[in-house]
Amino acid sequence: MQLDETQKKTVAGWVEEGLDLSAIQSRLESEMDIRMTYMDVRFLVGDLELTPKDEEEPEAAEPAVPQDEPAVPADDAPTPDNPFPASEEPVGDPPLEADSVNPDGEVSVTVSPVTQPGTMASGSVTFSDGVTCDWHVDQFGRPALVPPSDGYRPPEADMPKFGQKLQQELRGGF
Repeated sequence: MQLDETQKKTVAGWVEEGLDLSAIQSRLESEMDIRMTYMDVRFLVGDLELTPKDEEEPEAAEPAVPQDEPAVPADDAPTPDNPFPASEEPVGDPPLEADSVNPDGEVSVTVSPVTQPGTMASGSVTFSDGVTCDWHVDQFGRPALVPPSDGYRPPEADMPKFGQKLQQELRGGF
């Protein structure tokens, strides 16, 4: 549907007033007896080279990270793609951190021969503090720990070892 010049000026005035596309659509119908779909109104406003209130581009927000520093996580920081990052240390070496609960303790991982419903693999892990947790990898490849009690957190130094040993076990010990 084509609008005459007076109608186009009226629509431009509505946009200047700050009306959004749905309000313009309603006014076209009530004041001019012109029925248009929302998409038609959007095309009309675009053809008139106007920007309605509901289509204005948001102002650029301040970047969360300064421009000179790229937002790259450290190699040993957990990410969604790698929740158990491997450290540069070999698996058998003791942790370098002095706050480890039991520096002589080992992390051991076992894989259950029975696959639980909703998981690709499951098993248990014993951390260096002697606490055993269940673990599973869901259908999307996301690993999860199931602690024996609420609030338990394994030693931080054990997490990379757990990730390495879990990967080894899931690959068949290679």
